[in-house]
Amino acid sequence: MNNNNIQDTPVQLVILGATGDLTTRKLMPALYNLYIDKFLPKEFFIWGIARNNISCANLKTEYWEGLNSYSRRKPEQASWDEFAKTIDYTNGDLLDDKLYVQIDQKLSDWKKSTGGKGVVIFYLAISPVLFAPVVERIGQYKLKNDREKVRFIFEKPFGNSPESASELNKSISKVLKENQIFRIDHYLGKETVQNILAFRFANAFFEPLWNRNYIDWVQISGLEDMGVEERGGYYDGAGALRDMIQNHIIQLMCMIAMEPPITFEPDEIRNKKVDVLKAIRFITEEQVHQYAIRGQYGAKGDIKGYRQEDNVKPDSKTETYAAVKFYIDNWRWEDVPFYVRTGKMLAEKSSMIVIKFKRTPIFAFPKENYKVWESNFLIIHISPQMDINLSFYAKEPGQDMKLKKVDMVFDFHEELRAATPEAYEHLIFDVIENDPTLFMRMDQVELSWRAISSILKVWQTESPGGFPNYQPGSYGPTAADKLLAQDGNIWHNETK
Repeated sequence: MNNNNIQDTPVQLVILGATGDLTTRKLMPALYNLYIDKFLPKEFFIWGIARNNISCANLKTEYWEGLNSYSRRKPEQASWDEFAKTIDYTNGDLLDDKLYVQIDQKLSDWKKSTGGKGVVIFYLAISPVLFAPVVERIGQYKLKNDREKVRFIFEKPFGNSPESASELNKSISKVLKENQIFRIDHYLGKETVQNILAFRFANAFFEPLWNRNYIDWVQISGLEDMGVEERGGYYDGAGALRDMIQNHIIQLMCMIAMEPPITFEPDEIRNKKVDVLKAIRFITEEQVHQYAIRGQYGAKGDIKGYRQEDNVKPDSKTETYAAVKFYIDNWRWEDVPFYVRTGKMLAEKSSMIVIKFKRTPIFAFPKENYKVWESNFLIIHISPQMDINLSFYAKEPGQDMKLKKVDMVFDFHEELRAATPEAYEHLIFDVIENDPTLFMRMDQVELSWRAISSILKVWQTESPGGFPNYQPGSYGPTAADKLLAQDGNIWHNETK
Protein backbone atom coordinates (compact mmCIF):
# COMPACT_ATOMS: atom_id res chain seq x y z
CA MET A 1 0.00 0.00 0.00
CA ASN A 2 1.15 3.52 -0.78
CA ASN A 3 -0.51 6.06 1.46
CA ASN A 4 1.40 9.17 0.44
CA ASN A 5 -1.41 10.50 -1.77
CA ILE A 6 -4.24 10.26 0.76
CA GLN A 7 -2.77 11.45 4.05
CA ASP A 8 -3.75 15.06 3.42
CA THR A 9 -7.19 14.32 1.94
CA PRO A 10 -10.04 14.57 4.47
CA VAL A 11 -12.37 11.57 4.23
CA GLN A 12 -15.82 11.01 5.70
CA LEU A 13 -16.95 7.35 5.61
CA VAL A 14 -20.71 7.02 5.97
CA ILE A 15 -21.66 3.46 6.91
CA LEU A 16 -25.32 2.74 6.17
CA GLY A 17 -26.11 -0.32 8.29
CA ALA A 18 -23.66 0.61 11.03
CA THR A 19 -25.14 -1.75 13.62
CA GLY A 20 -25.08 -4.83 11.39
CA ASP A 21 -22.95 -7.95 11.63
CA LEU A 22 -20.79 -6.97 8.64
CA THR A 23 -19.77 -3.70 10.26
CA THR A 24 -18.90 -5.30 13.58
CA ARG A 25 -17.10 -8.35 12.20
CA LYS A 26 -15.36 -6.94 9.13
CA LEU A 27 -15.52 -3.20 8.58
CA MET A 28 -14.58 -1.91 12.03
CA PRO A 29 -11.64 -4.33 12.48
CA ALA A 30 -10.39 -3.36 8.99
CA LEU A 31 -10.67 0.36 9.75
CA TYR A 32 -8.99 0.00 13.13
CA ASN A 33 -6.06 -1.90 11.60
CA LEU A 34 -5.71 0.66 8.82
CA TYR A 35 -5.59 3.32 11.53
CA ILE A 36 -2.90 1.47 13.52
CA ASP A 37 -0.83 0.94 10.35
CA LYS A 38 -1.21 4.65 9.47
CA PHE A 39 -3.05 4.03 6.22
CA LEU A 40 -5.94 6.37 6.97
CA PRO A 41 -5.90 10.11 6.23
CA LYS A 42 -5.02 12.47 9.05
CA GLU A 43 -8.61 13.75 8.92
CA PHE A 44 -10.75 10.63 8.82
CA PHE A 45 -14.26 10.40 10.22
CA ILE A 46 -16.81 7.59 10.44
CA TRP A 47 -20.50 8.37 10.52
CA GLY A 48 -22.68 5.35 11.19
CA ILE A 49 -26.37 5.31 10.34
CA ALA A 50 -28.88 2.56 11.16
CA ARG A 51 -32.40 2.01 12.47
CA ASN A 52 -31.27 0.72 15.87
CA ASN A 53 -32.06 3.11 18.69
CA ILE A 54 -28.68 2.81 20.38
CA SER A 55 -26.43 5.50 21.79
CA CYS A 56 -23.12 6.24 20.10
CA ALA A 57 -21.31 5.30 23.32
CA ASN A 58 -22.99 1.88 23.46
CA LEU A 59 -22.29 1.29 19.78
CA LYS A 60 -18.61 2.00 20.35
CA THR A 61 -18.66 -0.56 23.15
CA GLU A 62 -20.06 -3.14 20.72
CA TYR A 63 -17.36 -2.27 18.20
CA TRP A 64 -14.69 -2.64 20.90
CA GLU A 65 -16.01 -6.10 21.76
CA GLY A 66 -16.07 -6.94 18.05
CA LEU A 67 -12.42 -5.97 17.69
CA ASN A 68 -11.50 -8.30 20.52
CA SER A 69 -13.30 -11.15 18.79
CA TYR A 70 -12.58 -10.55 15.09
CA SER A 71 -9.57 -8.28 14.56
CA ARG A 72 -6.33 -9.82 13.29
CA ARG A 73 -4.54 -7.95 16.07
CA LYS A 74 -5.88 -7.46 19.57
CA PRO A 75 -6.86 -3.83 20.13
CA GLU A 76 -5.07 -1.66 22.65
CA GLN A 77 -7.21 0.56 24.84
CA ALA A 78 -5.21 3.73 24.22
CA SER A 79 -5.21 3.45 20.43
CA TRP A 80 -8.88 2.45 20.43
CA ASP A 81 -9.80 5.50 22.51
CA GLU A 82 -8.12 7.74 19.94
CA PHE A 83 -9.67 5.91 16.98
CA ALA A 84 -13.12 5.92 18.60
CA LYS A 85 -13.10 9.73 18.60
CA THR A 86 -13.60 9.58 14.82
CA ILE A 87 -16.91 7.68 15.16
CA ASP A 88 -20.35 9.30 15.24
CA TYR A 89 -23.76 7.63 15.02
CA THR A 90 -27.27 8.62 13.95
CA ASN A 91 -30.43 6.59 14.36
CA GLY A 92 -32.56 6.78 11.21
CA ASP A 93 -34.78 4.90 8.77
CA LEU A 94 -33.12 4.61 5.36
CA LEU A 95 -36.54 4.90 3.68
CA ASP A 96 -37.37 8.15 5.51
CA ASP A 97 -36.78 11.16 3.25
CA LYS A 98 -36.15 13.38 6.28
CA LEU A 99 -32.98 11.43 7.04
CA TYR A 100 -31.48 12.46 3.71
CA VAL A 101 -32.04 16.15 4.44
CA GLN A 102 -29.88 15.63 7.52
CA ILE A 103 -27.28 13.64 5.56
CA ASP A 104 -27.03 16.29 2.86
CA GLN A 105 -26.77 19.15 5.35
CA LYS A 106 -24.10 17.53 7.50
CA LEU A 107 -21.93 16.35 4.60
CA SER A 108 -22.27 19.58 2.63
CA ASP A 109 -21.22 21.61 5.67
CA TRP A 110 -18.30 19.27 6.26
CA LYS A 111 -17.11 19.49 2.64
CA LYS A 112 -17.23 23.29 2.83
CA SER A 113 -15.12 23.16 6.00
CA THR A 114 -12.45 21.23 4.06
CA GLY A 115 -12.35 23.82 1.30
CA GLY A 116 -13.94 21.35 -1.11
CA LYS A 117 -11.13 18.83 -0.68
CA GLY A 118 -13.13 16.36 1.42
CA VAL A 119 -14.03 12.94 0.04
CA VAL A 120 -17.31 11.28 1.02
CA ILE A 121 -17.62 7.50 0.84
CA PHE A 122 -21.00 5.83 1.34
CA TYR A 123 -20.66 2.18 2.41
CA LEU A 124 -23.98 0.38 1.80
CA ALA A 125 -23.68 -2.42 4.37
CA ILE A 126 -27.41 -3.03 3.99
CA SER A 127 -29.83 -5.41 2.33
CA PRO A 128 -29.45 -5.28 -1.47
CA VAL A 129 -33.17 -4.49 -1.81
CA LEU A 130 -32.33 -1.06 -0.35
CA PHE A 131 -29.53 -0.23 -2.81
CA ALA A 132 -31.70 1.46 -5.42
CA PRO A 133 -34.03 3.34 -2.99
CA VAL A 134 -31.07 4.69 -1.00
CA VAL A 135 -29.15 5.85 -4.09
CA GLU A 136 -32.32 7.43 -5.50
CA ARG A 137 -32.82 9.46 -2.31
CA ILE A 138 -29.19 10.58 -2.16
CA GLY A 139 -29.51 11.50 -5.84
CA GLN A 140 -32.02 14.22 -4.98
CA TYR A 141 -29.17 16.33 -3.59
CA LYS A 142 -26.23 18.05 -5.30
CA LEU A 143 -23.75 16.23 -3.10
CA LYS A 144 -23.59 13.26 -5.43
CA ASN A 145 -22.56 15.47 -8.38
CA ASP A 146 -18.97 15.76 -7.12
CA ARG A 147 -18.02 12.75 -9.25
CA GLU A 148 -14.39 12.53 -8.16
CA LYS A 149 -15.01 12.94 -4.45
CA VAL A 150 -18.23 11.09 -3.69
CA ARG A 151 -18.03 7.29 -3.89
CA PHE A 152 -20.36 4.39 -3.15
CA ILE A 153 -19.41 0.89 -2.01
CA PHE A 154 -21.98 -1.83 -2.69
CA GLU A 155 -21.79 -5.19 -0.92
CA LYS A 156 -22.70 -8.42 -2.65
CA PRO A 157 -25.01 -9.81 -3.83
CA PHE A 158 -25.39 -7.32 -6.64
CA GLY A 159 -28.68 -8.66 -7.96
CA ASN A 160 -29.92 -12.23 -7.65
CA SER A 161 -30.36 -12.98 -11.36
CA PRO A 162 -29.11 -11.65 -14.70
CA GLU A 163 -32.28 -9.57 -15.03
CA SER A 164 -32.19 -8.08 -11.53
CA ALA A 165 -28.47 -7.25 -11.80
CA SER A 166 -29.07 -5.44 -15.08
CA GLU A 167 -32.05 -3.57 -13.63
CA LEU A 168 -30.03 -2.55 -10.56
CA ASN A 169 -27.19 -1.31 -12.75
CA LYS A 170 -29.63 0.78 -14.78
CA SER A 171 -31.26 2.18 -11.65
CA ILE A 172 -28.11 3.36 -9.89
CA SER A 173 -26.59 4.56 -13.18
CA LYS A 174 -29.38 7.13 -13.41
CA VAL A 175 -27.83 8.79 -10.35
CA LEU A 176 -24.15 7.79 -10.31
CA LYS A 177 -21.35 7.58 -12.83
CA GLU A 178 -19.50 4.29 -13.11
CA ASN A 179 -16.33 5.83 -11.62
CA GLN A 180 -18.26 6.46 -8.38
CA ILE A 181 -19.39 2.85 -8.00
CA PHE A 182 -17.32 0.23 -6.17
CA ARG A 183 -18.98 -3.22 -6.22
CA ILE A 184 -17.09 -5.14 -3.59
CA ASP A 185 -16.04 -8.79 -3.76
CA HIS A 186 -14.03 -9.48 -0.61
CA TYR A 187 -12.33 -12.50 -2.22
CA LEU A 188 -10.42 -10.15 -4.51
CA GLY A 189 -8.93 -8.39 -1.50
CA LYS A 190 -7.28 -11.53 -0.17
CA GLU A 191 -3.48 -11.43 -0.27
CA THR A 192 -3.16 -14.76 -2.08
CA VAL A 193 -5.67 -13.73 -4.75
CA GLN A 194 -3.82 -10.49 -5.46
CA ASN A 195 -0.60 -12.50 -5.68
CA ILE A 196 -1.99 -14.44 -8.64
CA LEU A 197 -1.26 -11.50 -10.92
CA ALA A 198 2.26 -11.07 -9.54
CA PHE A 199 2.91 -14.79 -9.73
CA ARG A 200 1.74 -15.05 -13.34
CA PHE A 201 3.15 -11.90 -14.89
CA ALA A 202 6.32 -11.18 -12.88
CA ASN A 203 7.88 -14.61 -13.54
CA ALA A 204 9.00 -15.33 -17.10
CA PHE A 205 9.13 -19.12 -16.68
CA PHE A 206 5.35 -19.56 -16.18
CA GLU A 207 3.80 -17.52 -18.98
CA PRO A 208 5.10 -19.78 -21.83
CA LEU A 209 3.44 -22.76 -20.11
CA TRP A 210 0.17 -20.96 -19.27
CA ASN A 211 -1.96 -22.34 -22.10
CA ARG A 212 -3.74 -25.35 -23.58
CA ASN A 213 -0.48 -26.86 -24.84
CA TYR A 214 0.78 -27.54 -21.32
CA ILE A 215 -2.21 -27.34 -18.97
CA ASP A 216 -4.59 -30.29 -18.73
CA TRP A 217 -7.26 -28.76 -16.47
CA VAL A 218 -7.91 -26.13 -13.81
CA GLN A 219 -9.92 -26.64 -10.61
CA ILE A 220 -11.22 -23.85 -8.37
CA SER A 221 -12.76 -24.85 -5.04
CA GLY A 222 -14.44 -22.90 -2.26
CA LEU A 223 -15.21 -25.53 0.38
CA GLU A 224 -16.64 -24.99 3.85
CA ASP A 225 -16.85 -27.45 6.73
CA MET A 226 -19.68 -25.56 8.43
CA GLY A 227 -23.36 -25.17 7.60
CA VAL A 228 -25.27 -21.94 7.03
CA GLU A 229 -25.10 -21.00 10.75
CA GLU A 230 -27.15 -17.78 11.30
CA ARG A 231 -27.50 -17.05 7.58
CA GLY A 232 -30.35 -19.46 6.84
CA GLY A 233 -32.81 -16.75 5.85
CA TYR A 234 -30.45 -15.18 3.33
CA TYR A 235 -28.97 -18.43 2.08
CA ASP A 236 -32.31 -20.09 1.39
CA GLY A 237 -33.03 -17.35 -1.13
CA ALA A 238 -29.59 -17.52 -2.68
CA GLY A 239 -27.95 -20.94 -2.74
CA ALA A 240 -24.38 -22.00 -3.52
CA LEU A 241 -24.43 -21.05 -7.20
CA ARG A 242 -25.37 -17.43 -6.52
CA ASP A 243 -23.54 -17.07 -3.22
CA MET A 244 -20.11 -18.22 -4.40
CA ILE A 245 -19.77 -19.22 -8.05
CA GLN A 246 -21.38 -16.20 -9.73
CA ASN A 247 -19.00 -13.78 -8.04
CA HIS A 248 -16.01 -15.13 -6.08
CA ILE A 249 -15.16 -18.21 -8.12
CA ILE A 250 -15.79 -16.76 -11.56
CA GLN A 251 -13.58 -13.80 -10.63
CA LEU A 252 -10.80 -16.21 -9.65
CA MET A 253 -11.25 -17.95 -12.98
CA CYS A 254 -10.82 -14.61 -14.73
CA MET A 255 -7.54 -13.95 -12.92
CA ILE A 256 -6.17 -17.35 -13.87
CA ALA A 257 -7.35 -17.16 -17.49
CA MET A 258 -6.83 -13.48 -18.42
CA GLU A 259 -4.28 -12.33 -20.98
CA PRO A 260 -1.23 -10.33 -19.83
CA PRO A 261 -2.18 -6.69 -19.31
CA ILE A 262 -0.31 -3.96 -21.15
CA THR A 263 -0.25 -1.88 -17.95
CA PHE A 264 -1.60 -2.30 -14.43
CA GLU A 265 -4.06 0.52 -14.86
CA PRO A 266 -7.45 -0.40 -13.33
CA ASP A 267 -9.46 -0.51 -16.54
CA GLU A 268 -6.75 -2.43 -18.38
CA ILE A 269 -6.95 -5.21 -15.76
CA ARG A 270 -10.74 -5.17 -15.81
CA ASN A 271 -10.83 -5.19 -19.62
CA LYS A 272 -8.75 -8.38 -19.64
CA LYS A 273 -11.17 -9.99 -17.20
CA VAL A 274 -14.11 -8.97 -19.38
CA ASP A 275 -12.44 -10.67 -22.34
CA VAL A 276 -12.44 -13.92 -20.35
CA LEU A 277 -16.10 -13.50 -19.37
CA LYS A 278 -17.07 -12.92 -22.99
CA ALA A 279 -15.22 -16.09 -24.01
CA ILE A 280 -16.91 -18.42 -21.48
CA ARG A 281 -18.77 -21.02 -23.51
CA PHE A 282 -22.48 -20.57 -23.00
CA ILE A 283 -24.19 -23.60 -21.47
CA THR A 284 -27.58 -24.17 -23.03
CA GLU A 285 -30.53 -25.30 -20.94
CA GLU A 286 -30.33 -28.71 -22.61
CA GLN A 287 -26.67 -29.04 -21.57
CA VAL A 288 -27.08 -28.06 -17.92
CA HIS A 289 -27.28 -31.66 -16.69
CA GLN A 290 -23.97 -32.41 -18.42
CA TYR A 291 -22.14 -29.37 -17.04
CA ALA A 292 -23.62 -28.61 -13.61
CA ILE A 293 -24.33 -30.58 -10.44
CA ARG A 294 -26.19 -29.47 -7.31
CA GLY A 295 -26.52 -30.96 -3.85
CA GLN A 296 -27.92 -30.37 -0.38
CA TYR A 297 -26.54 -31.73 2.87
CA GLY A 298 -28.66 -33.90 5.13
CA ALA A 299 -28.51 -34.77 8.81
CA LYS A 300 -25.90 -37.00 10.40
CA GLY A 301 -25.91 -37.87 14.08
CA ASP A 302 -26.08 -34.65 16.07
CA ILE A 303 -25.52 -32.53 12.97
CA LYS A 304 -28.66 -30.94 11.58
CA GLY A 305 -29.50 -31.22 7.91
CA TYR A 306 -29.92 -28.06 5.89
CA ARG A 307 -33.71 -28.30 6.03
CA GLN A 308 -33.57 -28.31 9.83
CA GLU A 309 -31.52 -25.09 10.01
CA ASP A 310 -33.11 -21.94 11.41
CA ASN A 311 -35.08 -19.86 8.88
CA VAL A 312 -34.86 -22.56 6.20
CA LYS A 313 -38.01 -23.99 4.64
CA PRO A 314 -38.59 -27.64 5.70
CA ASP A 315 -38.94 -28.67 2.04
CA SER A 316 -36.27 -26.31 0.69
CA LYS A 317 -34.89 -27.03 -2.78
CA THR A 318 -31.96 -24.63 -2.32
CA GLU A 319 -28.59 -26.13 -3.18
CA THR A 320 -25.82 -26.03 -0.59
CA TYR A 321 -23.36 -27.54 -3.10
CA ALA A 322 -22.74 -26.63 -6.72
CA ALA A 323 -20.17 -27.79 -9.26
CA VAL A 324 -19.85 -26.55 -12.84
CA LYS A 325 -17.59 -27.36 -15.76
CA PHE A 326 -16.74 -24.27 -17.80
CA TYR A 327 -14.83 -23.87 -21.05
CA ILE A 328 -13.19 -20.67 -22.26
CA ASP A 329 -13.31 -20.47 -26.02
CA ASN A 330 -10.20 -18.58 -27.02
CA TRP A 331 -6.77 -19.46 -28.40
CA ARG A 332 -5.13 -19.83 -25.01
CA TRP A 333 -7.69 -22.12 -23.35
CA GLU A 334 -9.51 -24.03 -26.08
CA ASP A 335 -10.82 -27.37 -24.70
CA VAL A 336 -9.19 -26.94 -21.26
CA PRO A 337 -11.92 -27.63 -18.67
CA PHE A 338 -12.26 -25.30 -15.70
CA TYR A 339 -13.91 -27.33 -12.94
CA VAL A 340 -15.36 -25.18 -10.16
CA ARG A 341 -17.17 -26.22 -6.99
CA THR A 342 -18.40 -24.85 -3.71
CA GLY A 343 -20.35 -26.28 -0.83
CA LYS A 344 -21.15 -26.27 2.85
CA MET A 345 -20.74 -28.92 5.55
CA LEU A 346 -17.95 -30.64 3.61
CA ALA A 347 -14.89 -32.60 4.72
CA GLU A 348 -12.58 -29.59 4.78
CA LYS A 349 -12.48 -25.82 4.81
CA SER A 350 -10.39 -24.77 1.86
CA SER A 351 -10.33 -22.22 -0.93
CA MET A 352 -7.80 -23.18 -3.56
CA ILE A 353 -6.88 -23.20 -7.23
CA VAL A 354 -5.32 -26.36 -8.64
CA ILE A 355 -3.64 -26.41 -12.06
CA LYS A 356 -2.70 -29.76 -13.54
CA PHE A 357 0.01 -29.76 -16.20
CA LYS A 358 0.07 -32.37 -18.93
CA ARG A 359 2.21 -35.42 -18.28
CA THR A 360 5.67 -35.70 -19.75
CA PRO A 361 6.74 -38.97 -21.44
CA ILE A 362 8.14 -41.46 -18.91
CA PHE A 363 9.58 -44.02 -21.28
CA ALA A 364 13.22 -43.13 -20.62
CA PHE A 365 12.97 -43.95 -16.90
CA PRO A 366 13.08 -47.41 -15.27
CA LYS A 367 9.65 -49.06 -15.05
CA GLU A 368 9.57 -49.07 -11.25
CA ASN A 369 8.92 -45.31 -11.46
CA TYR A 370 5.64 -45.76 -13.31
CA LYS A 371 3.66 -46.33 -10.09
CA VAL A 372 4.62 -42.96 -8.62
CA TRP A 373 4.58 -41.00 -11.85
CA GLU A 374 1.88 -38.40 -12.29
CA SER A 375 1.49 -34.89 -13.62
CA ASN A 376 2.97 -31.77 -12.09
CA PHE A 377 0.55 -29.66 -10.08
CA LEU A 378 0.50 -26.01 -9.14
CA ILE A 379 -1.72 -25.35 -6.11
CA ILE A 380 -2.62 -21.87 -4.90
CA HIS A 381 -4.14 -22.03 -1.42
CA ILE A 382 -6.23 -18.93 -0.76
CA SER A 383 -7.64 -19.64 2.70
CA PRO A 384 -7.30 -20.61 5.46
CA GLN A 385 -3.92 -21.91 4.31
CA MET A 386 -2.05 -19.26 2.31
CA ASP A 387 0.67 -20.59 0.05
CA ILE A 388 1.69 -21.48 -3.50
CA ASN A 389 2.80 -25.07 -3.96
CA LEU A 390 4.55 -26.46 -7.06
CA SER A 391 5.12 -30.20 -7.28
CA PHE A 392 7.90 -31.66 -9.40
CA TYR A 393 10.08 -34.78 -9.61
CA ALA A 394 13.64 -35.31 -8.48
CA LYS A 395 15.94 -38.31 -8.12
CA GLU A 396 16.11 -39.93 -4.70
CA PRO A 397 19.63 -40.25 -3.25
CA GLY A 398 21.11 -43.67 -3.98
CA GLN A 399 22.47 -45.88 -6.74
CA ASP A 400 19.19 -46.36 -8.60
CA MET A 401 17.34 -43.89 -10.82
CA LYS A 402 14.37 -43.70 -8.49
CA LEU A 403 12.11 -40.68 -8.77
CA LYS A 404 10.26 -38.93 -5.98
CA LYS A 405 7.70 -36.16 -6.05
CA VAL A 406 8.78 -33.11 -4.04
CA ASP A 407 7.10 -29.81 -3.32
CA MET A 408 8.40 -26.29 -3.59
CA VAL A 409 6.28 -24.07 -1.31
CA PHE A 410 5.98 -20.33 -0.94
CA ASP A 411 4.29 -19.78 2.42
CA PHE A 412 3.03 -16.24 2.94
CA HIS A 413 3.35 -16.27 6.71
CA GLU A 414 6.76 -17.91 6.80
CA GLU A 415 8.39 -16.07 3.92
CA LEU A 416 7.01 -12.57 4.44
CA ARG A 417 7.02 -12.78 8.24
CA ALA A 418 4.42 -10.05 8.55
CA ALA A 419 0.85 -9.81 9.71
CA THR A 420 -1.18 -10.22 6.54
CA PRO A 421 -3.82 -7.51 6.04
CA GLU A 422 -7.38 -8.74 5.84
CA ALA A 423 -9.28 -8.44 2.55
CA TYR A 424 -11.43 -5.54 3.72
CA GLU A 425 -8.33 -3.57 4.67
CA HIS A 426 -7.09 -3.75 1.09
CA LEU A 427 -10.46 -2.92 -0.39
CA ILE A 428 -11.36 0.00 1.87
CA PHE A 429 -7.92 1.50 1.32
CA ASP A 430 -8.36 1.14 -2.45
CA VAL A 431 -11.65 3.05 -2.33
CA ILE A 432 -10.02 5.83 -0.31
CA GLU A 433 -7.23 5.91 -2.90
CA ASN A 434 -9.84 5.80 -5.70
CA ASP A 435 -8.37 2.62 -7.22
CA PRO A 436 -11.14 0.43 -8.72
CA THR A 437 -8.85 -2.41 -9.94
CA LEU A 438 -10.24 -5.03 -7.56
CA PHE A 439 -13.88 -3.99 -7.91
CA MET A 440 -16.51 -5.30 -10.31
CA ARG A 441 -17.40 -3.07 -13.23
CA MET A 442 -20.95 -3.04 -14.58
CA ASP A 443 -20.15 -5.21 -17.60
CA GLN A 444 -18.28 -7.73 -15.42
CA VAL A 445 -21.31 -8.16 -13.17
CA GLU A 446 -23.72 -8.73 -16.02
CA LEU A 447 -21.43 -11.11 -17.91
CA SER A 448 -20.76 -13.21 -14.79
CA TRP A 449 -24.52 -13.58 -14.30
CA ARG A 450 -24.86 -14.56 -17.96
CA ALA A 451 -22.32 -17.39 -17.43
CA ILE A 452 -24.70 -19.16 -15.03
CA SER A 453 -28.05 -17.91 -16.35
CA SER A 454 -29.16 -21.16 -17.96
CA ILE A 455 -28.17 -23.17 -14.87
CA LEU A 456 -30.22 -20.87 -12.67
CA LYS A 457 -33.22 -21.17 -14.96
CA VAL A 458 -33.14 -24.96 -15.07
CA TRP A 459 -32.57 -25.34 -11.34
CA GLN A 460 -35.45 -22.98 -10.59
CA THR A 461 -37.91 -24.77 -12.86
CA GLU A 462 -36.90 -28.40 -12.30
CA SER A 463 -37.21 -30.15 -8.96
CA PRO A 464 -33.78 -31.40 -7.84
CA GLY A 465 -35.05 -34.82 -6.75
CA GLY A 466 -33.23 -36.82 -4.11
CA PHE A 467 -32.46 -33.89 -1.79
CA PRO A 468 -30.69 -34.18 0.60
CA ASN A 469 -28.05 -36.07 -1.38
CA TYR A 470 -24.80 -35.81 0.59
CA GLN A 471 -23.73 -36.28 4.19
CA PRO A 472 -21.92 -33.76 6.38
CA GLY A 473 -18.19 -34.42 6.35
CA SER A 474 -18.18 -35.75 2.78
CA TYR A 475 -17.02 -34.04 -0.42
CA GLY A 476 -20.51 -33.54 -1.77
CA PRO A 477 -22.82 -35.61 -3.95
CA THR A 478 -21.44 -38.54 -5.92
CA ALA A 479 -22.73 -36.92 -9.11
CA ALA A 480 -20.00 -34.28 -8.72
CA ASP A 481 -17.37 -37.03 -8.97
CA LYS A 482 -19.06 -38.35 -12.10
CA LEU A 483 -18.92 -34.87 -13.64
CA LEU A 484 -15.13 -35.20 -13.77
CA ALA A 485 -15.02 -38.97 -14.21
CA GLN A 486 -16.65 -38.63 -17.64
CA ASP A 487 -13.47 -36.76 -18.67
CA GLY A 488 -11.19 -39.23 -16.90
CA ASN A 489 -10.44 -36.79 -14.08
CA ILE A 490 -10.95 -36.55 -10.31
CA TRP A 491 -11.31 -33.70 -7.80
CA HIS A 492 -8.21 -32.64 -5.92
CA ASN A 493 -8.95 -33.03 -2.20
CA GLU A 494 -6.51 -32.08 0.54
CA THR A 495 -7.67 -34.78 2.97
CA LYS A 496 -7.78 -38.32 1.71
